[in-house]
Amino acid sequence: MKNRGKDYTIPQVDLSVEPQGVSEELKYLYRYTVVDEGTGYLGHPDSCTVNGDEILTFYPEGHGRGKVLAKRSADGGRSYFDAFENPPKSWEKSKETPTVYRLSFTQSDTADKLILICGNPKWWDEKSSVGGFNCSLSDDEGKTFSEFELFFAGKIYPIVAMSSLTKLKENGEFCDKWMGLFHDRDFVNYKTILSFDDNGKMCWSEPEPYFSAYRDIEKSTQMCEVECVRSDGGSGDELMLITRSNSKKVNSLLSFSSDEGKTWSYPVFAPSSINGERHKADYLKDGRLFITFRSIERDGKKVLRYSEKKLRGWYSEGWIAWVGSYDDLKSGGEGDYRIKIAHTYLPGQKNPARAANADTAYCGNVVLSDGTAVTSSYGIFSPEKSKCGKYETDKGKPRRKTFIVSKRINLRDVERLLEEEK
Repeated sequence: MKNRGKDYTIPQVDLSVEPQGVSEELKYLYRYTVVDEGTGYLGHPDSCTVNGDEILTFYPEGHGRGKVLAKRSADGGRSYFDAFENPPKSWEKSKETPTVYRLSFTQSDTADKLILICGNPKWWDEKSSVGGFNCSLSDDEGKTFSEFELFFAGKIYPIVAMSSLTKLKENGEFCDKWMGLFHDRDFVNYKTILSFDDNGKMCWSEPEPYFSAYRDIEKSTQMCEVECVRSDGGSGDELMLITRSNSKKVNSLLSFSSDEGKTWSYPVFAPSSINGERHKADYLKDGRLFITFRSIERDGKKVLRYSEKKLRGWYSEGWIAWVGSYDDLKSGGEGDYRIKIAHTYLPGQKNPARAANADTAYCGNVVLSDGTAVTSSYGIFSPEKSKCGKYETDKGKPRRKTFIVSKRINLRDVERLLEEEK
C-alpha cells in the first residue's frame, strides 16, 4: 500500500496558549491540572469514571513500563490525589502500560466490575519476561483492586494489552463477552475474548491473530495499538478499527467488521486529519466522537517548514483531539475540527510552536454526565520542567522529565472559540 502524506483541511483549535482578551468562562480551556509531577519519567495514562463522575487515572512509573501508579479526582478533573492507601503489591512489578475498562453485564444481575490489564512484553533488555498479561479486578467501584492474575504466561508477549476492550453482541443483542486486542513486537495483532464462568472467575480465550488475511499490510505498516469503535453511538452492529502505522510511511488504517470481529474489511487509509498513534475514542452526548491521538504529520511542505528532523519525513503536532462522526470516518471524511490540547516541548523550545514533542498523547479519556470530556496525558508540558531525570526501569539512562496533566474540554465552549475566529 502506498500513501502520500497530505495536510488536513479542517480547522485546528489551539488550546496551548491563552490569547489576550479571552472571556473568563473560557479560560479553563487553556489551563491544565497536574495529575502527578513525579521526579523523573511518568507516562501512558488510562482513565475510567467511578461513582458517577469521579475519575481514576492509572499510569506506569517509567516509559511504558514500571510500577502502576494511580490518582483519583472527586471534582471532575479539577484536582487529583492518591487513589489508594494500599494498592495491590503485584502492581509494583508491572512490565507494561496499564489499561482500564468498565465491565457492564447485561445477561445477568452481576454488578459492574473494573478491570486493569498490563501485558508482559519481551522487550529487548528483558529476556526473562514471563509473557502473557496480568489482570486486576475491582467489584467496589475502584475502592480496591485484586492482585494481578496472570494469563497465557510463556505463550504470548503482548504490547499494550488491551489497546481496546469491546463488549460483544450475539444474535444482535449484547452479551457478557468482551473482545480484547493487542499486538506483539513482530506487529502481529491478536484478539482474545473475556468472559466469566458461573463462579465469577475470569476466562480469556486463547489469543489468535485476527488480521492474518492482510498480513502483508499489517507487517509493512507496522500496525499496532488498535482502537475499536462500535457504530451508532456504541450500540450499532458494525465495528471500526483505527490503527497506528508505526512505520510512519503511510497513514493510519481503518477497517470494518459486521460480524463482531470475526472478519475485517480490506483496510483503507484514514484521512490525514486523524493520522497518528494510540487513538482513544469516546462518544459524546451529541453522538459525535472525541478521539485523542499522537499527531503524525506527513505532508511534505509542512515537514520542510516545521519538522526538527526534515529528512525523517514526518513531524508531530503533539497531543490532538479529533471531533467528528463515525460516518465521517466510514465515508472518508475529515470530520469537524481538531484540537491541540496542550504543547509538549521539543529540546530548545521556549514557547509553544506548531511542531511538538511526539512523546505524548497516550490518553486516559472520560466523558462526564454534563458532557465535558476530561482527557489526561503525559509529556514535557513546560520548558522549565524539562530537566533530565532517572527512573527505575530506565537502566540509569537519563531522560527529560515528563509528567501527567489533565484538561477539561466542553465542545460547546470550543465551538464558541471557532465562531469567534470566523
